[in-house]
Amino acid sequence: MPTIKDVAKRAGVAVSTASYALSGSSKIKGATREKVLLAAKELNYRKNGLAMDLKKSKTKTIALILSDLSGPFYSELIRGVQELALEKEYDLIVCGSHGDESSTAAKFLRETRTDGVILLAHNIKSEFIRESAREGFPIIVLDRHLSGDPNIISINVNNRKGGYHATDYLIQSGKKSVGLISGPSNSADSQDRVAGYKEALEAHGITPLSKWIINGKFTQEGGYQATKMLIHQGDMPEAVFYANDEMAIGGLEALKEHNIRVPEDISIIGFDDIQLTPYLAPPLTTMRQPKYEIGKLAAHIIFQVLEGDQVNEHYTFDTELIKRESVRIGK
Repeated sequence: MPTIKDVAKRAGVAVSTASYALSGSSKIKGATREKVLLAAKELNYRKNGLAMDLKKSKTKTIALILSDLSGPFYSELIRGVQELALEKEYDLIVCGSHGDESSTAAKFLRETRTDGVILLAHNIKSEFIRESAREGFPIIVLDRHLSGDPNIISINVNNRKGGYHATDYLIQSGKKSVGLISGPSNSADSQDRVAGYKEALEAHGITPLSKWIINGKFTQEGGYQATKMLIHQGDMPEAVFYANDEMAIGGLEALKEHNIRVPEDISIIGFDDIQLTPYLAPPLTTMRQPKYEIGKLAAHIIFQVLEGDQVNEHYTFDTELIKRESVRIGK
Protein backbone atom coordinates (compact mmCIF):
# COMPACT_ATOMS: atom_id res chain seq x y z
CA MET A 1 0.00 0.00 0.00
CA PRO A 2 1.53 3.34 -1.02
CA THR A 3 2.32 5.88 1.71
CA ILE A 4 2.38 9.65 1.75
CA LYS A 5 6.17 9.42 1.42
CA ASP A 6 5.68 7.60 -1.90
CA VAL A 7 3.32 10.35 -3.06
CA ALA A 8 5.79 13.06 -2.07
CA LYS A 9 8.64 11.30 -3.83
CA ARG A 10 6.65 10.83 -7.02
CA ALA A 11 5.50 14.48 -7.00
CA GLY A 12 9.00 15.72 -6.18
CA VAL A 13 7.94 17.62 -3.07
CA ALA A 14 8.49 17.42 0.66
CA VAL A 15 6.31 15.09 2.73
CA SER A 16 4.85 18.08 4.58
CA THR A 17 3.88 19.70 1.27
CA ALA A 18 2.17 16.49 0.12
CA SER A 19 0.33 16.27 3.46
CA TYR A 20 -0.95 19.84 3.22
CA ALA A 21 -2.05 19.37 -0.39
CA LEU A 22 -3.93 16.14 0.33
CA SER A 23 -5.66 17.63 3.38
CA GLY A 24 -6.95 20.56 1.32
CA SER A 25 -4.87 23.18 3.10
CA SER A 26 -4.87 26.64 1.54
CA LYS A 27 -1.10 26.75 2.04
CA ILE A 28 -0.59 24.69 -1.12
CA LYS A 29 -2.08 26.02 -4.35
CA GLY A 30 -1.80 25.87 -8.15
CA ALA A 31 0.60 23.58 -9.95
CA THR A 32 2.11 22.09 -6.78
CA ARG A 33 -1.27 20.99 -5.52
CA GLU A 34 -2.21 19.50 -8.87
CA LYS A 35 1.10 17.65 -9.04
CA VAL A 36 0.52 16.05 -5.63
CA LEU A 37 -3.07 15.08 -6.42
CA LEU A 38 -1.98 13.52 -9.70
CA ALA A 39 0.77 11.51 -7.99
CA ALA A 40 -1.74 10.26 -5.42
CA LYS A 41 -4.15 9.21 -8.17
CA GLU A 42 -1.45 7.40 -10.13
CA LEU A 43 -0.35 5.48 -7.02
CA ASN A 44 -3.95 4.82 -5.96
CA TYR A 45 -3.10 6.42 -2.61
CA ARG A 46 -5.77 6.54 0.08
CA LYS A 47 -5.45 8.64 3.26
CA ASN A 48 -5.43 6.71 6.50
CA GLY A 49 -8.58 8.16 8.01
CA LEU A 50 -7.96 6.76 11.48
CA ALA A 51 -4.46 8.19 11.61
CA MET A 52 -5.67 11.58 10.41
CA ASP A 53 -8.42 11.63 13.01
CA LEU A 54 -5.96 10.76 15.76
CA LYS A 55 -3.64 13.51 14.64
CA LYS A 56 -6.40 16.08 14.63
CA SER A 57 -8.11 14.94 17.82
CA LYS A 58 -7.74 16.81 21.10
CA THR A 59 -6.31 15.25 24.22
CA LYS A 60 -9.07 16.83 26.36
CA THR A 61 -6.35 17.60 28.88
CA ILE A 62 -4.57 20.72 30.09
CA ALA A 63 -1.42 20.89 32.21
CA LEU A 64 -0.63 23.17 35.13
CA ILE A 65 3.13 23.34 35.71
CA LEU A 66 4.31 24.74 39.05
CA SER A 67 7.78 25.30 40.45
CA ASP A 68 6.72 23.81 43.79
CA LEU A 69 3.84 21.44 44.55
CA SER A 70 4.20 21.59 48.33
CA GLY A 71 3.42 25.24 49.05
CA PRO A 72 0.00 26.33 50.39
CA PHE A 73 -0.11 29.21 47.88
CA TYR A 74 -1.14 26.92 45.03
CA SER A 75 -4.33 25.34 46.40
CA GLU A 76 -6.67 28.18 45.41
CA LEU A 77 -4.97 28.60 42.04
CA ILE A 78 -5.43 24.90 41.30
CA ARG A 79 -9.05 25.05 42.41
CA GLY A 80 -9.77 27.87 39.97
CA VAL A 81 -8.25 25.97 37.06
CA GLN A 82 -9.82 22.66 38.04
CA GLU A 83 -13.36 23.99 38.35
CA LEU A 84 -13.42 25.28 34.79
CA ALA A 85 -11.62 22.21 33.42
CA LEU A 86 -14.28 19.94 34.95
CA GLU A 87 -17.02 22.17 33.61
CA LYS A 88 -15.54 21.75 30.11
CA GLU A 89 -15.09 17.99 30.71
CA TYR A 90 -11.31 18.27 30.51
CA ASP A 91 -8.73 16.50 32.63
CA LEU A 92 -6.16 18.55 34.56
CA ILE A 93 -2.59 17.37 35.11
CA VAL A 94 -0.61 19.24 37.78
CA CYS A 95 3.13 18.66 37.89
CA GLY A 96 6.24 20.25 39.33
CA SER A 97 9.21 21.62 37.43
CA HIS A 98 12.85 21.46 38.38
CA GLY A 99 13.97 23.57 35.41
CA ASP A 100 15.34 20.53 33.56
CA GLU A 101 14.45 20.70 29.87
CA SER A 102 14.27 16.88 29.70
CA SER A 103 11.80 16.67 32.59
CA THR A 104 8.17 15.60 32.36
CA ALA A 105 7.07 19.20 32.88
CA ALA A 106 9.16 20.35 29.93
CA LYS A 107 7.73 17.58 27.76
CA PHE A 108 4.25 18.95 28.35
CA LEU A 109 5.48 22.11 26.65
CA ARG A 110 7.34 20.47 23.78
CA GLU A 111 5.18 17.44 23.00
CA THR A 112 1.51 17.02 22.08
CA ARG A 113 0.47 15.57 25.42
CA THR A 114 -2.07 18.26 26.30
CA ASP A 115 -4.13 20.90 24.52
CA GLY A 116 -2.60 23.78 26.48
CA VAL A 117 -0.39 24.63 29.43
CA ILE A 118 -0.65 27.02 32.39
CA LEU A 119 2.79 27.84 33.72
CA LEU A 120 3.90 29.21 37.09
CA ALA A 121 7.49 28.05 37.30
CA HIS A 122 10.27 30.61 37.53
CA ASN A 123 12.85 27.84 36.98
CA ILE A 124 11.74 27.32 33.36
CA LYS A 125 13.59 29.79 31.14
CA SER A 126 11.68 32.22 28.96
CA GLU A 127 13.65 31.13 25.88
CA PHE A 128 12.46 27.56 26.36
CA ILE A 129 8.85 28.74 26.63
CA ARG A 130 9.19 30.79 23.44
CA GLU A 131 10.74 27.85 21.59
CA SER A 132 7.83 25.64 22.70
CA ALA A 133 5.10 28.01 21.44
CA ARG A 134 3.12 26.89 18.40
CA GLU A 135 -0.17 27.58 16.72
CA GLY A 136 -3.23 26.07 18.36
CA PHE A 137 -1.35 25.32 21.61
CA PRO A 138 -1.97 28.11 24.15
CA ILE A 139 0.65 28.68 26.85
CA ILE A 140 -0.53 30.84 29.76
CA VAL A 141 2.34 32.23 31.85
CA LEU A 142 1.54 33.52 35.34
CA ASP A 143 4.97 34.63 36.57
CA ARG A 144 6.31 36.86 33.81
CA HIS A 145 5.27 39.00 30.84
CA LEU A 146 6.29 37.50 27.51
CA SER A 147 5.26 39.51 24.47
CA GLY A 148 5.63 39.01 20.74
CA ASP A 149 4.08 35.55 20.32
CA PRO A 150 0.29 35.21 19.94
CA ASN A 151 0.39 31.69 21.39
CA ILE A 152 1.81 32.91 24.73
CA ILE A 153 -0.58 34.84 26.98
CA SER A 154 0.58 36.49 30.21
CA ILE A 155 -1.55 36.86 33.33
CA ASN A 156 0.25 38.79 36.03
CA VAL A 157 -0.31 40.41 39.39
CA ASN A 158 0.99 43.97 39.66
CA ASN A 159 3.78 42.87 41.98
CA ARG A 160 5.70 46.12 41.76
CA LYS A 161 2.68 48.11 42.92
CA GLY A 162 1.96 45.50 45.62
CA GLY A 163 5.54 45.67 46.91
CA TYR A 164 5.30 49.45 47.00
CA HIS A 165 2.02 49.44 48.94
CA ALA A 166 3.27 46.87 51.46
CA THR A 167 6.40 48.89 52.21
CA ASP A 168 4.56 52.21 52.17
CA TYR A 169 2.04 50.89 54.71
CA LEU A 170 4.86 49.94 57.09
CA ILE A 171 6.41 53.39 56.76
CA GLN A 172 3.06 55.16 57.10
CA SER A 173 2.48 53.18 60.29
CA GLY A 174 5.52 54.91 61.79
CA LYS A 175 8.43 52.61 60.88
CA LYS A 176 11.62 54.40 59.86
CA SER A 177 13.54 51.28 58.81
CA VAL A 178 12.15 48.38 56.76
CA GLY A 179 13.95 45.18 55.83
CA LEU A 180 13.03 42.81 52.99
CA ILE A 181 13.08 39.02 52.72
CA SER A 182 12.93 38.44 48.96
CA GLY A 183 12.26 35.44 46.75
CA PRO A 184 14.59 33.73 44.24
CA SER A 185 16.70 36.09 42.16
CA ASN A 186 15.45 34.50 38.92
CA SER A 187 11.79 35.06 39.82
CA ALA A 188 10.16 37.98 37.98
CA ASP A 189 7.54 38.16 40.76
CA SER A 190 10.26 38.65 43.37
CA GLN A 191 12.18 41.13 41.24
CA ASP A 192 9.08 43.30 40.87
CA ARG A 193 8.26 43.16 44.59
CA VAL A 194 11.83 44.16 45.41
CA ALA A 195 11.59 47.06 42.92
CA GLY A 196 8.35 48.23 44.58
CA TYR A 197 9.97 48.00 48.02
CA LYS A 198 12.91 50.15 46.94
CA GLU A 199 10.65 52.70 45.24
CA ALA A 200 8.61 53.11 48.43
CA LEU A 201 11.73 53.62 50.55
CA GLU A 202 13.09 56.19 48.13
CA ALA A 203 9.72 57.98 47.99
CA HIS A 204 10.04 58.48 51.75
CA GLY A 205 13.69 59.52 51.57
CA ILE A 206 14.96 56.23 53.03
CA THR A 207 18.07 54.59 51.56
CA PRO A 208 17.74 50.81 50.98
CA LEU A 209 20.44 48.92 52.91
CA SER A 210 21.80 45.69 51.46
CA LYS A 211 22.27 44.20 54.94
CA TRP A 212 18.49 44.27 55.38
CA ILE A 213 17.68 42.69 51.98
CA ILE A 214 18.05 38.90 52.17
CA ASN A 215 16.94 36.10 49.83
CA GLY A 216 14.46 33.73 51.48
CA LYS A 217 13.78 31.60 48.35
CA PHE A 218 9.97 31.90 48.70
CA THR A 219 9.97 29.00 51.20
CA GLN A 220 9.12 28.74 54.90
CA GLU A 221 12.59 27.39 55.69
CA GLY A 222 14.16 30.14 53.60
CA GLY A 223 12.21 32.78 55.53
CA TYR A 224 13.26 31.21 58.82
CA GLN A 225 16.96 31.20 57.90
CA ALA A 226 16.88 34.71 56.41
CA THR A 227 15.24 36.09 59.54
CA LYS A 228 17.86 34.40 61.73
CA MET A 229 20.51 36.12 59.61
CA LEU A 230 18.82 39.48 60.25
CA ILE A 231 18.77 38.75 63.98
CA HIS A 232 22.40 37.61 64.13
CA GLN A 233 23.56 40.86 62.54
CA GLY A 234 22.52 42.53 65.76
CA ASP A 235 20.95 45.53 64.07
CA MET A 236 17.31 44.84 63.31
CA PRO A 237 14.99 47.10 61.29
CA GLU A 238 11.73 48.24 62.83
CA ALA A 239 9.72 46.29 60.26
CA VAL A 240 10.18 43.54 57.66
CA PHE A 241 8.38 43.01 54.35
CA TYR A 242 8.32 39.31 53.49
CA ALA A 243 7.82 38.89 49.74
CA ASN A 244 5.48 35.95 50.36
CA ASP A 245 3.50 34.58 53.30
CA GLU A 246 5.39 31.29 53.52
CA MET A 247 8.60 33.15 54.30
CA ALA A 248 6.71 35.26 56.84
CA ILE A 249 5.60 32.08 58.63
CA GLY A 250 9.22 30.95 58.86
CA GLY A 251 10.18 34.42 60.01
CA LEU A 252 7.61 34.38 62.81
CA GLU A 253 9.11 31.14 64.11
CA ALA A 254 12.64 32.57 64.09
CA LEU A 255 11.50 35.74 65.87
CA LYS A 256 9.64 33.70 68.48
CA GLU A 257 12.75 31.60 69.17
CA HIS A 258 14.68 34.79 69.95
CA ASN A 259 11.88 36.30 72.08
CA ILE A 260 11.28 39.10 69.59
CA ARG A 261 7.60 40.01 69.80
CA VAL A 262 5.37 40.79 66.81
CA PRO A 263 4.17 43.52 66.56
CA GLU A 264 5.46 45.00 69.87
CA ASP A 265 9.17 44.72 68.95
CA ILE A 266 8.95 44.43 65.17
CA SER A 267 6.17 44.72 62.58
CA ILE A 268 5.91 42.34 59.62
CA ILE A 269 3.86 42.13 56.46
CA GLY A 270 3.54 39.30 53.93
CA PHE A 271 2.35 38.84 50.38
CA ASP A 272 -0.29 36.46 48.89
CA ASP A 273 -2.83 36.04 51.72
CA ILE A 274 -2.68 32.25 51.85
CA GLN A 275 -5.35 30.45 53.89
CA LEU A 276 -3.19 30.17 57.04
CA THR A 277 -2.55 33.89 57.51
CA PRO A 278 -5.66 34.77 59.62
CA TYR A 279 -4.81 31.94 62.04
CA LEU A 280 -1.19 32.81 62.78
CA ALA A 281 -0.13 34.36 66.09
CA PRO A 282 -0.49 37.21 65.47
CA PRO A 283 -2.72 37.14 62.36
CA LEU A 284 -0.58 38.29 59.43
CA THR A 285 -1.05 41.58 57.61
CA THR A 286 -0.47 40.84 53.94
CA MET A 287 -1.03 41.81 50.32
CA ARG A 288 -3.79 39.64 48.87
CA GLN A 289 -3.58 38.47 45.30
CA PRO A 290 -6.66 36.80 43.74
CA LYS A 291 -5.24 33.32 43.28
CA TYR A 292 -8.55 31.56 42.55
CA GLU A 293 -9.60 34.20 40.02
CA ILE A 294 -6.22 34.02 38.27
CA GLY A 295 -6.52 30.24 37.92
CA LYS A 296 -10.04 30.46 36.57
CA LEU A 297 -9.12 33.17 34.05
CA ALA A 298 -6.10 31.16 32.88
CA ALA A 299 -8.29 28.13 32.16
CA HIS A 300 -10.97 30.30 30.54
CA ILE A 301 -8.41 31.81 28.15
CA ILE A 302 -7.13 28.37 27.16
CA PHE A 303 -10.64 27.29 26.18
CA GLN A 304 -11.23 30.55 24.33
CA VAL A 305 -8.09 29.98 22.25
CA LEU A 306 -9.01 26.34 21.57
CA GLU A 307 -12.42 27.49 20.34
CA GLY A 308 -10.81 29.98 17.97
CA ASP A 309 -11.67 33.18 19.86
CA GLN A 310 -9.44 36.24 20.01
CA VAL A 311 -7.86 36.96 23.40
CA ASN A 312 -5.63 39.68 24.79
CA GLU A 313 -1.88 39.23 24.98
CA HIS A 314 -1.67 40.33 28.61
CA TYR A 315 -3.97 40.52 31.66
CA THR A 316 -3.17 42.20 34.99
CA PHE A 317 -4.61 41.85 38.51
CA ASP A 318 -4.08 44.28 41.37
CA THR A 319 -3.30 43.31 44.96
CA GLU A 320 -5.22 44.34 48.08
CA LEU A 321 -3.83 45.28 51.49
CA ILE A 322 -5.32 43.05 54.20
CA LYS A 323 -4.76 44.67 57.61
CA ARG A 324 -4.40 42.33 60.57
CA GLU A 325 -2.42 42.39 63.80
CA SER A 326 1.22 41.91 62.76
CA VAL A 327 1.78 45.64 62.13
CA ARG A 328 1.83 48.05 65.03
CA ILE A 329 0.53 51.52 64.26
CA GLY A 330 2.79 54.23 65.68
CA LYS A 331 6.22 53.92 67.27
